[in-house]
Amino acid sequence: MIKTKEKIEGLVHQLCEGLYEREEVMKLALLATIAGESIFLLGPPGVGKSLIARRLKNAFNGGKSFEYLMTKFSTPDEVFGPISIKKLKEEDKYERLTSEYMPGATIVFLDEIWKASSSIQNALLTIINERVYRNGEQETKVDIKSILTASNELPPNNASFGPLWDRLLIRFQMNGVKQRNSFIKLITDTKDVYDVNIPAENQINLDELSEWGKEINEVEVPEEVLNTIQFIREKIENFNEKKGQEEAIEIYDRRWKKIIRLLRTSAYLNDRKQIDLMDCFLMVHCLWNTPNQIEPIKDIVSEVIRKHGYSVTLKLGMIRKELEAFEEEVNQEVYVNHIIEEKLPKDYDETYYQVEKPNNNFEGKYLKINDFNKISTDESQIVNFYDDEFKLVNRLQTIKEKDEFSLSVTHNSQTYKLGIETLIKEKKKRIFKKPHKLVSAFWTEKANQLTTFIKDQQQKLNSFTPGDSDSLSFNLFIDEKLSKIVLANYNEAQQKLKEYKLCPIIEITDTFSVT
Repeated sequence: MIKTKEKIEGLVHQLCEGLYEREEVMKLALLATIAGESIFLLGPPGVGKSLIARRLKNAFNGGKSFEYLMTKFSTPDEVFGPISIKKLKEEDKYERLTSEYMPGATIVFLDEIWKASSSIQNALLTIINERVYRNGEQETKVDIKSILTASNELPPNNASFGPLWDRLLIRFQMNGVKQRNSFIKLITDTKDVYDVNIPAENQINLDELSEWGKEINEVEVPEEVLNTIQFIREKIENFNEKKGQEEAIEIYDRRWKKIIRLLRTSAYLNDRKQIDLMDCFLMVHCLWNTPNQIEPIKDIVSEVIRKHGYSVTLKLGMIRKELEAFEEEVNQEVYVNHIIEEKLPKDYDETYYQVEKPNNNFEGKYLKINDFNKISTDESQIVNFYDDEFKLVNRLQTIKEKDEFSLSVTHNSQTYKLGIETLIKEKKKRIFKKPHKLVSAFWTEKANQLTTFIKDQQQKLNSFTPGDSDSLSFNLFIDEKLSKIVLANYNEAQQKLKEYKLCPIIEITDTFSVT
């Protein structure tokens, strides 16, 4: 039996055949359809918005498609079907003939969506929200899997389009082909881009899609994903505070819930039982309201995954604080700071020492620090002496006394014992104090608890196994390059756990052992 991921991968390959720089949006459209969500394509005429929709319908076996170009004159009859004259005459009932129109379709494409009238909008909202079309006195259950919408502009800035805009979960901006090679292939390719023949066995049948929907609901949402989403939400709130109401990225609770469904679908189609951090990059396509918000959203999502991904789940910050607090507690108990006085030579311009001369026996009272350090206690040597202006005035035989700050200087056959000018500095010295055995026993227990917790977090991190997981090197819907961001966070978490050790003083004192 072919695995779901293998089937979707093959289907994506066939859907994208002959497309140039349209693979990402094609994948997202397929993902949205399987997830039961709607997608909005923003871009000028001629960039392939309708092509995506027409190709997408070939992915499914047994369904119908409906495509319509909205104008300001469009009526509900053209979208939802004409009024049944027979029903009206014979039964006095107001019902539409919907089977060949939008309510009877599986895949729907509505171009120039913002030209829709309020009556069309209201019916669309009911269909998207409840999967129901109110046909006169009846409520008809629709089997629409996804509604693809498109326009060359964003919705008008008024309240009437807000609810519909909010329901379009995935937003994607399409532009013309940019790469030279792709452009050349595009304009020289003679194949019909709308002609895609996908064998029935490779297509998704509706029963299969229904079964997938149930299994998608069982996909787990792990802690690291929930933490990531929460941090992204907080970052967006901070962004809004800085930018103000006009540039705010408004995301309501319903959209966050729909995002989870989308991430679950991605995980399922990649043959996983839980969402991973790679799936979270899909949120980039779900959070922006205007094109100038796309890059900030990309930055926010990438930054959160890079900095917080596994790190928050593993409570690395808490571990670090616990270790620091434990180390401080131990140090305060076993060490006492003792102040001692230390005699040190006084320097002048960090270059000279001054010789203390009771009498002016000879010229010069300064010598260089480097010269002083070279003087031996065993054998005399010639040393330069300098006056108050640090000019050389004497060269004398000098030997260092046993007292490290005393010299014997010979001048005119006379030897003089002289000292180096010094000063007294206070110095802290830590003195070890052996802890009480009860304290030591308490530390042992606490240290073992911390050690066990760190080991548990290491095992938890190892369970993610991103290095061995295909999801981080290959995800059906995510650019492979983004796996570097996830791996960077994983490796950093791994390194920190290795570095987190109990304070060295515990091992040095040997007052207790850690198992």
